[in-house]
Amino acid sequence: MNSTRLGIVFPRQQWQELQRAHAVRVSALAAAFVDRRSRGTTHPVHDFLFTYYSFSPAKLIRWLPALGQGIEVTEDDLHHQPWLALEPMRHAAGMSDLDPQLLPAKVRDLAAWVHSLCEAVLQRPPRLRCFGLHEWAMVYRQPREQVRHQGHELRLSPESLASFVESQTVCCSHYDAFRFFTAAARPLNVFQPVLETRLDMEQGGCLHTNMDLYKWSAKLWPWIGSDLVGQCFELACQGRDLDMRASPYDLRHLGYEPLLIETPEGRAQYELEQRQLAEKAVPLRQRLASAAASLMKGNAIPVR
Repeated sequence: MNSTRLGIVFPRQQWQELQRAHAVRVSALAAAFVDRRSRGTTHPVHDFLFTYYSFSPAKLIRWLPALGQGIEVTEDDLHHQPWLALEPMRHAAGMSDLDPQLLPAKVRDLAAWVHSLCEAVLQRPPRLRCFGLHEWAMVYRQPREQVRHQGHELRLSPESLASFVESQTVCCSHYDAFRFFTAAARPLNVFQPVLETRLDMEQGGCLHTNMDLYKWSAKLWPWIGSDLVGQCFELACQGRDLDMRASPYDLRHLGYEPLLIETPEGRAQYELEQRQLAEKAVPLRQRLASAAASLMKGNAIPVR
């Protein structure tokens, strides 16, 4: 890497290695979603990563450097990847980078908010032992025809499912999960999160808070660069896998062995995997906080 007044310049071989690593993280799942969409089919686990998180597969696959990071490119590179010279990228003298003059004020404002959220979560002790009950609360005492994942059976009868939920402490702190609770389940929750309390409520033990690192990094793309977005996507995939294995749905026909949180052993395993995911999220959240702090000031994003 060569230093510049804006940041650094990646030699061609180095940024192409980063590009290949990014493709390994994201391309297979993104391509599979595009294929399913073209055929009118769905996947109850993976589609969430492209529907709830509304970052398009085309953008996810496309690799770009972060603000302040230049890349050495050839005419052949620009022929096969023309976006490396199109706005908000600029190209001159064999180098492409994001044009800092095109950084919108709304992106700086969003970056300031994302920085505040990341810092709040980092400073707050994580809470575990929710056991993934949010997915159960989303079908609690709900008519079968209204269950979200139609075509996939529940592992328990409606009566057994309701009895289990009522036997547990429901303690979801994530607004976007809580808002999908059934009307009957909402009063059971210890917390009543609303959009306005997100900064006060979100915490690093929460599966969805950690998966949302992908959402917030994607909203700052391309300025934040593709590497961090891809790494947060990878974490979100792991979180979604745990989320649905611990759900009341029977997805064994898709290769997902259920994590039986209705048993003490299953709840212990969920807490272990939840803790492991939370630990993986910490350095990504630190990087996102740092990158957002740089973006809100229009500065080059530090390389990690």
